Amino acid sequence: MSATKPVDSTVSRLRSGGQVLVDQLALQGCRHVFFVPGESYLAVLDALYDSDITQTICRQEGGAAMMAEASAKLTGRPGVCFVTRGPGAMNASAGIHVAQQDSTPMILFVGQVARRFRTRGGFQEVDFAAVFGSMAKWVVEIDDPRRIPELVSRAYSVAMAGRPGPVVVALPEDMLVEPVDVVDGRQVMPPAMSCGPRECEAVAALIGPSARPLVIVGGSTWKTEDQASLIAFSERYGLPVATSFRRQALFPTTHENYVGTLTPAADPVLVDYARSADLVILIGGLLGELPSQHYSILSSPVPRQKLVHVHPGANELNRVYSADHALNCRPGDFLEGMLARVPRATPVTRARRASIAGLRAHVLDWMRPRPQPGELNVTEIIAWLNAEIDDDAIVCNGAGNYATWVHRFYRYTKPGTQLAPISGSMGYGLPAAVAAKRVFPKRQVVAFSGDGCFMMTGQEFMTAVQYGLPIIDVVIDNGMFGTIRMHQEQRYPGRVSGTSVVNPDFAALARAYGGHGERVERTEDFAAAFRRAVASGKPAVIHCILDPEALTINRSLTAIREQALGAKT
Repeated sequence: MSATKPVDSTVSRLRSGGQVLVDQLALQGCRHVFFVPGESYLAVLDALYDSDITQTICRQEGGAAMMAEASAKLTGRPGVCFVTRGPGAMNASAGIHVAQQDSTPMILFVGQVARRFRTRGGFQEVDFAAVFGSMAKWVVEIDDPRRIPELVSRAYSVAMAGRPGPVVVALPEDMLVEPVDVVDGRQVMPPAMSCGPRECEAVAALIGPSARPLVIVGGSTWKTEDQASLIAFSERYGLPVATSFRRQALFPTTHENYVGTLTPAADPVLVDYARSADLVILIGGLLGELPSQHYSILSSPVPRQKLVHVHPGANELNRVYSADHALNCRPGDFLEGMLARVPRATPVTRARRASIAGLRAHVLDWMRPRPQPGELNVTEIIAWLNAEIDDDAIVCNGAGNYATWVHRFYRYTKPGTQLAPISGSMGYGLPAAVAAKRVFPKRQVVAFSGDGCFMMTGQEFMTAVQYGLPIIDVVIDNGMFGTIRMHQEQRYPGRVSGTSVVNPDFAALARAYGGHGERVERTEDFAAAFRRAVASGKPAVIHCILDPEALTINRSLTAIREQALGAKT
C-alpha cells in the first residue's frame, strides 16, 4: 500500500495483522520507520516490503528509537520505531526516555512472544506495561488483530494530545500473522484548542504595567509558522524573549528582543534578571530543573513573579508553579489570540526598552568567541560555522560539556534547525543527524559529538553510509567524560577515578566504515577539513583534538581543581 494514497475506509479485505498494521501507519501519514529487525515481527517487515513507507535499518535499538524521536521533532507527527522483544525493547528504552523528557510524540512498536506463551517465561518475554509504565504515556498490547485500527489510532492520538510523549505498543508474534477482515481507521489529528478573548485581555493587562517582564519559550508543540507570531508578539508588546534549555531555535538569536537561553551554564545576567522579573510568561515549556537553575528562578508553589503559563497539557499547569493565569492551549493558539484579539498593546515605556537593550547588548557579548587553552578553539570553530553553513541547516548534538559551546555560540535563526536532547542523553547527536537527513535529504545536517558521546551510538555512522547520507559529525575529543570530570574535580579535586578514556582514531574509523574522515588539531585547519568533508559527498567525521585543559568555556581543568582545593583548605 502506498503511504501517499488515501485509504478507502469503506472497503474491507482479508489481511494479516501485520499488513493491517502497516496499512494503518500509511493512513496516519507515516513516511518513515526506523528499526532493528527481529523475528517477533517478521509479518510487519513483510508488509513493509510492498509499502511506500521509507525504511531505515539501524544497528542498535537505542539509535533507532532516537532516530524516530528526532524525526518527530522535525515533523510534528509521531516518530515510529520497531524493535524486537526483550533485549531489543530494553535497548530502545533510552530513546523512550528522551521522548518522555523532551515531550516528543513517538510510538515504539515491540514484538512480543506468542499469546499462548505469555506469563510462562517465554523466550525474551517482558511485561511491557511494568517496564515502560513510568516512561510512556500509554502502554498497550494488541491481543486481537481486529482491534489494530482502533488501537493504532488511539496510540497516535495519545502521543500527540496534551503534552506529547511516547506510546509503547506490544505486538504478539502470532497476532501479527492471523488473517482478519477489518475496516481501516482514519487519520488522527490533535484536538483543536484555542485561547479566548477574556484570557488574552487578562494577560495584556499584566503586560502593560510590568517594568521587568520576561517571556520564556520552550516545549514541543510549536509549528513552523509560530515563530513569526512569537516575533510579532514580542515586538508589539515590547518583551524580551529567552529560550529554554535546548530550545534555542524557537526564537532567532539575531533578533533585538532575544536575550539569551536558560541552560545549566546560563548567562548570570539573564538569570538575575529572570529572578527579579515582575512578570514571567512561560509559553509551551515547563521550566524544569536545568533551565530553572534548580528551581530557583521561580519559587514553588507560589512564584515571586506574576506568572502566565501557556501549555497544551492540562495536567502540567499548576503542577510545580501556581500560575496567575494558566492557559491550556498550544503556543500558536495563545500567540494568535494575543495578536488578533488584543490588537493594540499599551505603549512600551522607555525604561523597559532600555532594559531590553541592556540585556541584548550583554547577550551579544556573551555569544562572542572566547580564548581557551590549547591549539583548537571550539568557540572560533562555531563562529566560523555560523557564517559557513546554510541558515536552515539542522544542527544536532548529544550530551556533554562540548555541547555548551554549541548552545552558547551557535546562532540559531530558523525553527526546525535544532535537535538536542533535553533529557541529557549521550549518544543522541549522530542518530538524530541520520534521521534529519533521512527526513530532509536536501538540507545540510551537522552533528556535534563528544568522544564519549560518539562511542555510545557510533555504529549508526554505518547507517548513514548504507543510505548515502552526507552528514558531518564534528567529534570533540578530550579523552575523558568531560561533564563528569568537571563535577569530579569540583567535589573531589585531583582524585581522577573512572572518567578517563582511550579513544580510537575517529577519522580512520569513519574511513573504515566507508565514509570520509578528517583529523583536526588546530583551529586554522578546521575550515579546509570541513570543506573537504562537504566536497566528499559522503558521511563524514571531523575528529577534533581538544586540550583537556579546555574543560569548560570559562574555566580550565586546573582552575576548577585549584578553586576546589582552595575551598577545602
